[in-house]
Amino acid sequence: MVRRVIEIDEEACIGCGLCANACHEGAIGMVNGKAKLMRDDYCDGFGDCLPACPVDAIKFIEREAAAYDEAAVLAAKKAKETANKLSSAMSSIKNNNAKSKNEMKDNFTDANGNYSKNRDADMIEPCGCPGTRAQTIIHDNSCNVNNNVSEKIQSELTQWPVQIQLLPVTAPFYNNANLLIAADCTAYAYGDFHRKFVKNRVVLVGCPKLDDADYQSKLTAIISQNDIKSVTIVRMEVPCCGGLENAAKEALKASGKFIPWQVVTISTDGRILD
Repeated sequence: MVRRVIEIDEEACIGCGLCANACHEGAIGMVNGKAKLMRDDYCDGFGDCLPACPVDAIKFIEREAAAYDEAAVLAAKKAKETANKLSSAMSSIKNNNAKSKNEMKDNFTDANGNYSKNRDADMIEPCGCPGTRAQTIIHDNSCNVNNNVSEKIQSELTQWPVQIQLLPVTAPFYNNANLLIAADCTAYAYGDFHRKFVKNRVVLVGCPKLDDADYQSKLTAIISQNDIKSVTIVRMEVPCCGGLENAAKEALKASGKFIPWQVVTISTDGRILD
């Protein structure tokens, strides 16, 4: 279609970036020190960028161009906001860790009062979420009778995929199935996970902290539209795992079905807590 969009004179552009900041749709970007219209469908043709340019390097023209796509613009804005929040959070964590590490140096000195650098690995690096607290785990292997078993351990997984976001709502393996809704980390923390939890169950795994997904709606659909016998929820002890547990419980309620269910909590050192 022929419509009004902006045109940037790259020779006149001085690379100040004011037009890019003024463009609320994100249609303008800086490439090699020059402003450039990145996508026609992001340009709404209103021209907020024109008065921002100090050298009048931008003008309106009528030409063949893709229609303005408001949905794509909003999606790009959301993605940018999410990326900025993540970057800000990571910077804050890094700064807090560095500050805390410096404050803790006084607690790690040798007999002469000198700071012992080899204690760095054992220093706790705190941040806002207990699930990201670094720690070293030492296991008591004296009771582990399987340490010297040479035969391969058989996988108990009987279906694919396993990620909640990738699983279909309906599939033959759901028929008369026992569901295992598990947090990603549980399979790594609990040593006998396959035999204890995966065996004879259909596996659904996810992480509410890392996945930007509506688990409750997906789980509700799966439970509602299939013949499910039971639901076992396996989570880690860290607070962020509560999101998966709550999503599963709400899905069970929303399904309107009376299905036996249980919650099992795994500690970060691999023990079953309840």
